[in-house]
Amino acid sequence: MNTVSIVETATQVVLVIAVAPVLTGVMRQIRARLEGRAGAGLLQPWRDVRKLMRRQPTSPVGSGWVFRMAPLVLFATAAVISAAVPLLTTATALTRSADLLVVVGLLALGTVTLALAALDTGTAFGGMGASREMMVLALAEPTILLGVFALSARAGSTNLGTIVTATLHQPLRVLSPASLLAAAAMTVVVIAETGRLPVDNPSTHLELTMIHEAMVLEYSGADLGLIELASSLRLTVLLGLMASLFAPWGIAGATFAALPLAALAFLAKVTVLAAALATGEVFLAKLRLFRVPELLAGSFVLAMLAVATSFLLA
Repeated sequence: MNTVSIVETATQVVLVIAVAPVLTGVMRQIRARLEGRAGAGLLQPWRDVRKLMRRQPTSPVGSGWVFRMAPLVLFATAAVISAAVPLLTTATALTRSADLLVVVGLLALGTVTLALAALDTGTAFGGMGASREMMVLALAEPTILLGVFALSARAGSTNLGTIVTATLHQPLRVLSPASLLAAAAMTVVVIAETGRLPVDNPSTHLELTMIHEAMVLEYSGADLGLIELASSLRLTVLLGLMASLFAPWGIAGATFAALPLAALAFLAKVTVLAAALATGEVFLAKLRLFRVPELLAGSFVLAMLAVATSFLLA
């Protein structure tokens, strides 16, 4: 760890946090335009977060410390992941800790903490949302592990920086069957992890369809603002991780001079992925709840095929 890596890591974290709500605004604006509406503007998510941060949070009667700590844990885990994952550079200050298991564990920690907070409220909606979220988590996290493991088999390491560097040295790897299968599996997982259509609808509050929204119904004020910011941050980080694994071009190494170009490349890639995701949501309907495990099981099978292919064609 040196001064350059610390500066690069700080730049990456600040950029990701600043861009995350704007990326959510881009997706909402694209959906609005395709649906024939004007939309609220690209900066509306930031305005919502700022408004919520100025308000006093409240807690349900009978809730404990888990409910109050969940927004902080959710945001902290997302911030640590944004510092560890190679988004702008492969030489971050946490590059040695950017292991596949660590990143997946941090993602699961934030999700489980929020589910426990939903149970802590003692409401029917909270328990319903928590049980559904745990179902999605149990099927999505193994798919992430297998999908990235398929890429790590040829790199000889589960460190994300090492995987990205190996792809940069051999760019044709992204066209291999293992990479294409892993990309398809990871796409489904990102949709499920971030609560997007067809797994979940982030813009609905219907009791029978809610997953993520059911867990945060009791939050208000600054706590809700922190959850909204953390959700946008997780979406940006996961899209950035996909871009780094399957289209790593433009990522800087250990030199600070290449960081501005890397930042532009990162913004372009995550914007394209977010636009594609938002466009697809316009033409997709939400799946019935009992169909969601079938979709996630299909992505798990794709990840297993990616692992098998990576060894057979090595």
